[in-house]
Amino acid sequence: MGQSPEKRAVLIAGPTASGKSALALEVAREQGGVIVNTDALQVYKVLRLLTARPSDIEMGDVPHRLYGVVSPAVRFSTGEWARAAERIIGDAAGRPLVFVGGTGLYFEALTVGFANVPEVSPEALAAAEAEVAGLDRDGRARVIASRDPLVAARLKAPDPQRVIRALAVLNATGRSLASFQDDAQRGLLDGFEIERIVLNPDRDVLRRRIAQRFEAMFAHGAVEEVEALLALDLDPSLPAMKAIGVPEIAAMLRGEIEQDEAIERAVIATRQYAKRQRTWFRNRMADWNWIVP
Repeated sequence: MGQSPEKRAVLIAGPTASGKSALALEVAREQGGVIVNTDALQVYKVLRLLTARPSDIEMGDVPHRLYGVVSPAVRFSTGEWARAAERIIGDAAGRPLVFVGGTGLYFEALTVGFANVPEVSPEALAAAEAEVAGLDRDGRARVIASRDPLVAARLKAPDPQRVIRALAVLNATGRSLASFQDDAQRGLLDGFEIERIVLNPDRDVLRRRIAQRFEAMFAHGAVEEVEALLALDLDPSLPAMKAIGVPEIAAMLRGEIEQDEAIERAVIATRQYAKRQRTWFRNRMADWNWIVP
């Protein structure tokens, strides 16, 4: 499909705390664009601070989509994000789209395509959750190997979210999730003129930014966010419950650790996460425009 000047998108990836949101806002204002969240955790309600979701003031007069729209009680899959993004792309009406975030699979859905997995019914999901409830890593590995060996062969770690997702798809469709993933797809932005950017800050600068940002989060309401989340009495395996900062602050609230240790643990976890992000981007986005902010 040929490119059209009315179909433009800027993709801004980068590790956490690299300044992506600020750049996206600048680009969107210059081009009259719409910013679309491309981060797996910023879709959730409640955790604005801990997921570094922009505030209403920071969003300003620029339209922002897919920020804080999903209940933390929901497992919001990559396929569900892709379907939501597809609707936004269809409604763009010629306005440039600025996709910004740190979730590599979301960018792959935009550029090279993602498996078109049918929506899973609540009943199929509940059955999958019941099947792995209370199981440890080895137990989950045995279940997925027995039920869906194709997926099992691709899982480096049988974590609850991935195993439940695969079992739910199998329950709902009778097909392996792996078979959907193998179907040829086109990127959601097929036919768009695309600018691809990866922010690549100096390692020491990023480490300082991560520490400063989490300390600021802690000082401005992160503890209250976790208290509000815990009050919902959610399944601890849900993505929102595993967001960096939640387990650490929850341990502090239970009296297991002191505040300084909670901050230190969260900072270390964030730095490790940023390292994994950078590794993913280097392996999968080497041909993008890498910028040192």
